Amino acid sequence: MRKKLIAGIILAFALFSVVVVFALRTGGGPAATPGSEFGEIGVIYVEGVIASRGGNSGMIGGSVSAEEIAATLRKTAANPQIKALVIRLNSPGGTPAAAQEISMEIERLRQSGKKVVASMGDTATSGAYWVAAGADQIVANPGTLTGSIGVIMQTTNLQELYDKLGINTETFKSGSHKDMGSASRPVTPEERAIFQSMIDDIYGQFIDVVANGRHKDPAEIRSLADGRVFTGRQALELGLVDRLGDFHDAVLLAGELAGIPGEPVVTEIGPKNIWRDLLGGVGGTTLWGAVLPAFPLEDVPYAVNLR
Repeated sequence: MRKKLIAGIILAFALFSVVVVFALRTGGGPAATPGSEFGEIGVIYVEGVIASRGGNSGMIGGSVSAEEIAATLRKTAANPQIKALVIRLNSPGGTPAAAQEISMEIERLRQSGKKVVASMGDTATSGAYWVAAGADQIVANPGTLTGSIGVIMQTTNLQELYDKLGINTETFKSGSHKDMGSASRPVTPEERAIFQSMIDDIYGQFIDVVANGRHKDPAEIRSLADGRVFTGRQALELGLVDRLGDFHDAVLLAGELAGIPGEPVVTEIGPKNIWRDLLGGVGGTTLWGAVLPAFPLEDVPYAVNLR
């Protein structure tokens, strides 16, 4: 009985918290905010591993949906009240296609006439840096971890373990490479070459995106793109970010680029992270995201990740 009472109290508190957050978001009606006659700065958060379909946010991280972010960016491009966008990044990276979807929508947003500023929090590495590279300006904290320009794919060979356990695998396939990356056998030299060609191709795409976004020669970027991580201050010295500052500095910069005088009005847009609202940022990603390996995001024997 006592356990049921405690569970009921916890559930009631959780429901109350959701109602409070909803009320805070929707309260105030459509009244104009002072200064909004000059336009507003939109803010969108990218927190956690970037996947085509994410959104599995928890109290200590999760993933973000590139599809939802891209849809929000399209709506932002059509909103005349929003003059510029700050994309706040707290992410260790993700899959190439997911980063590309967001990056392409950022380019379309810029083509619509709006300015985009990337603001880096604790971590903005790999796929998150791919996203940031498409912005007009990048602002990082001195202690931000960024860079990690590279691509990785991993497979696991469990054949010897299977043999010890007496596990036999029989594979029926339509082609010689259909079971590439299978854990029940070693990778063949031909398959190794195929995997490496995939990595090299995506890596080349990554280099081109960064070189175009930073207005640098691809060879210069390639010399930095060995997977290493940089602090924000190091990234500034190398030309990978434009200035050092916090989130507020990024908002002010976005207002300046958009020609908004004074303190800009900020409007949060895009998918919401309830844990950030309730717990003041606990739901964001942390330093561990840049240190620990990114996990495979698809139900296949292997997956390509940007890190």
